[in-house]
Amino acid sequence: MHPEGRKFVAAFAAVTLVLFMVWHPLGLVGAGLTIWCYYFFRDPVRSVPLAQGLIVSPADGVVSLIGPAIPPEGLGLSNAPLTRVSVFMNVFNCHVNRAPVEGRVSAVVYRPGKFLNASLDKASEDNERNALAIEMADGSKVAFVQIAGLVARRIVCFVKPGVHLRRGERFGLIRFGSRLDVYLPPGAEPLVTIGQTTVAGETVLADLLGGAQPMQARRD
Repeated sequence: MHPEGRKFVAAFAAVTLVLFMVWHPLGLVGAGLTIWCYYFFRDPVRSVPLAQGLIVSPADGVVSLIGPAIPPEGLGLSNAPLTRVSVFMNVFNCHVNRAPVEGRVSAVVYRPGKFLNASLDKASEDNERNALAIEMADGSKVAFVQIAGLVARRIVCFVKPGVHLRRGERFGLIRFGSRLDVYLPPGAEPLVTIGQTTVAGETVLADLLGGAQPMQARRD
């Protein structure tokens, strides 16, 4: 379990004990919710591909949108539309977020907002969100955005500008249902389709080099 979830599981467990004292069936409901809370904050080990030029999914979930969109302001990217891949996370997905590429975090921009259904396109503009950009070794940047959803009310980001992240390294999480948008560099073609299930740190969204490479991975 990710450390961020310990206080929530402890709170659920404490309430469950009270419910058992009040009425046994209520305690069983509380026990089920406590197990779900533990499951929500799980942080499994992933096999992160090591081949050069890969962009991996930052989140577990389902690809809900693919299409051109202007990246968020303040990240040092141009105003030209880029291909955006959106991954929607429901309340049963693992919510630990992982870096899609390796490089230096060049910007982190938080914006308050609404809590619309994160599967909607307008959630990218209207909802609470936290945008990041990573500058890779060749100078190009990949932008990605944590977006709060209808149930999610707290975006957590562990990194600040200047921090170096490895591909697949944990950088944050969103509590209780949300979405991650990834803006691919110019010319990059998505290797996923709408409706496809993704695994954070493992599923390849795009290959910037476009060539066959040995599929080695690290466990993280």
